[in-house]
Amino acid sequence: MSSTDVVLGTYNARSTALFALAEEVPAAILARMLGIHIQVAVQWQKASAGDWAAYAADVANRSPQPPRPEGP
Repeated sequence: MSSTDVVLGTYNARSTALFALAEEVPAAILARMLGIHIQVAVQWQKASAGDWAAYAADVANRSPQPPRPEGP
């Protein structure tokens, strides 16, 4: 397994957790808990409860993100 596989696995796990939270928690609480902007929380809620085919198409069209360095 390469380091890219590990990074992508971590990214996918984070996205899955955010989707699960977005399905269960109001956007205002999600934003406050995670320290994200309310509009980002609303977008996560829309994506988690919305059309999965549209979400899959959106993800497929995104440009790859460079791995984030792990901090302390």
